[in-house]
Amino acid sequence: MWFCNQVVYTIELRVGHYCSMATFEATELDILNPEQQALLWSPRVKMFVQGPPGSGKTTLAVERLRYLLRQGMPTTAILVLLPQRLLATPYYQALRDPTLGPAGAVDILTFDGLARRVIRLFWPLIGERAGFAHPTRPPVFLTVETAQYFMDHIVAPLIERERYFEGITIERSRLLSQLLDNLNKAALTGIPLSEVAERLKSAWTGEAAHRRVFDQVGECVQRFRSYCLAHNLLDFSLQIHTFVQHLYPQPAVQAYLFERYRHLIVDNLEEETPIMHDLLSEWVRHCESAFIVYDESGGHRIFLGADPHSAVRLSDTCAYRWEFSRPLVASPDVLHLAYQIGLSLNRDSAHILHWLDETAAPDFRRILHAPGDQECRFHPQMLDWVAEQIECLIRREGVSPGEIVVLAPFVDDALRFSLLERLVARAIPARSHRPSRALWDEPAARCMLTLTQLAHPHWQMQPPKFDVILALMQAVAGLDLVRAWLLTEVVYRPHQTPWLSSFRNVQGDTRERITPSVGERYEVLREWLLNYQHTCPAGEEMVDHFLGRLFGEVLSHHGYGFHHYVAIPPAAPGTSHALDNARVAAQLIESARKFRQALEMVPGLSDALPPGVRFIQMVQRRLLAATYLPDERDTSKKAVLLAPAYSFLMTNRFVDYQFWLDVSSMGWWERIYQPLTHPYVLRREWEVGRPWNDEDEFNTRQEALYRLVVGLAYRCRRGIYIGISDLNEQGYEQRGPLLRAIQSALRRVR
Repeated sequence: MWFCNQVVYTIELRVGHYCSMATFEATELDILNPEQQALLWSPRVKMFVQGPPGSGKTTLAVERLRYLLRQGMPTTAILVLLPQRLLATPYYQALRDPTLGPAGAVDILTFDGLARRVIRLFWPLIGERAGFAHPTRPPVFLTVETAQYFMDHIVAPLIERERYFEGITIERSRLLSQLLDNLNKAALTGIPLSEVAERLKSAWTGEAAHRRVFDQVGECVQRFRSYCLAHNLLDFSLQIHTFVQHLYPQPAVQAYLFERYRHLIVDNLEEETPIMHDLLSEWVRHCESAFIVYDESGGHRIFLGADPHSAVRLSDTCAYRWEFSRPLVASPDVLHLAYQIGLSLNRDSAHILHWLDETAAPDFRRILHAPGDQECRFHPQMLDWVAEQIECLIRREGVSPGEIVVLAPFVDDALRFSLLERLVARAIPARSHRPSRALWDEPAARCMLTLTQLAHPHWQMQPPKFDVILALMQAVAGLDLVRAWLLTEVVYRPHQTPWLSSFRNVQGDTRERITPSVGERYEVLREWLLNYQHTCPAGEEMVDHFLGRLFGEVLSHHGYGFHHYVAIPPAAPGTSHALDNARVAAQLIESARKFRQALEMVPGLSDALPPGVRFIQMVQRRLLAATYLPDERDTSKKAVLLAPAYSFLMTNRFVDYQFWLDVSSMGWWERIYQPLTHPYVLRREWEVGRPWNDEDEFNTRQEALYRLVVGLAYRCRRGIYIGISDLNEQGYEQRGPLLRAIQSALRRVR
């Protein structure tokens, strides 16, 4: 039913009652009066909870989960829905509480995770009806990597023979990901796939010749969809389409969902898509209880289909609406900065002003730190200043490294290396988080794949000498670049069999420079590769099995680069190259396994080339890597984090100090170049036929920057450091909108 007489509670926080997340759990129920606590602990109540980030919404959602379990609700009757798996940590921590009993069976899923589960269960019911050519065979769910591989399988002949996308100058991996983005956005907003090209063409205001590119986009996505249906392949878009259009309308499926999951907890609803909002608006009316969390100032996943405006309508399906008016984490001075930047960007900041009016004269200048006028003309000088300030916070003020995050619009290899090396030189533990980074760019993955090529000479994939140098340097502990080059020069013989010769044949000064101990470790690795070739002369072993054996039998052992205790000791305590290598190895093995499983379901693909060859070729093309869950349990509190700003926002972490790198860069304001798709034109509310003009572009960029700044401010407790350099990495002068907004704010408060 729709609740016309909805009860709305505005939950006010006592003045001065703002706390860190360390004390948050002990105080979250203090902000509720007895009547509100009784509602939270009611078995059958439907609540829509909204408020700014850090105001206690997720903590109360976790408390709601605890209550349901304490009341003896069947764990199979509870469903927690999240926009991404990274946000599940507090719920899993709650389930590990021994006082709750056997609570491990609670389903904590994303929307696509729920779709996959239901598709597997009801596949016989809809396989044929949904248009799949082989309904009696099981479905194959594609990862980001395998979806790009099959898209490339479709697109490559069109590019090479028919000159598709001739005027587009982007990397192949980005071209493929944008084609898949069109499929995903169509599925998540409910737009027919046949309308995608027409929407993009009608909104285009550039050169008329570019419109034919959108026709090519439409042709590619249609061919890819037909290929998937012909081979039972379900990429992300087809999973959502099959679930929403073919499964969910079935009475048997609705009966299963409504009768099994009688208690819903939905967190970060604003980051979900209109299709999910449609489904939930009906589901909530059938369940016994619902606790829906809406984060104001959210909606950062617009590029992935998030629609915060669509999410608000679910408040009408709940009998009670709780409005948290104030944050528990962000200090008034930090929020004052967000308010002033909002004024500079001509954004509506009234909701922040409402919070600031009742405080004692907030002033963002107390928490904003910047280098002197002449300190940072060049980019390396800015990084030096950032490293010095981080060292000062840790050494002099006793700040935990895990309470410091360094943010940039993008984190490339050069920035990562330059900053982390500066921190390591100061014995400061540091790590980076770059989701969806290509596996080929990871030294550990490149090492393992090079060794895989050396172990399979019949594949005729001779690795370049430089790759062998890097592989040996990564694999053998204690082997630096110079000695790795020298060793490769004397043992790598790509025109002989075997390709690697024995170190025992190396004599004289060369042997002494490499050192016998390093040579013996190399010899063990070489003999292992030779033994593998003798036991599997035709390379019958699956590539993921080979990679697992390579890691388990050699690389993770004493004397090799993946071994935790004997890897070269890092300069910074808590920073372990071996642990990073092991993490990447696990990702590579899982990626290879999923790739092999997908290939096995497509007849004929494995005949022309071995799956291992195809996998290595895919990784070498730097196709986007699937996102793997990082282990935050041990690292989050021990190391400074370097991450892209949007990626940090989506982890929903709160820290004491933030460093905003290169605020003069246009990267904080500009959208990613996407010539084959458009995140706003493919939204449900976009008027078909309306052109996308410069005013639309400017307003969306301003709004995106404002939302980013507000989101970061809500997740900062004590201070923000802005890194400024007059010249960027390429040596060009820069004065971006974020820097101008901060300068305008400073002029207003003088």
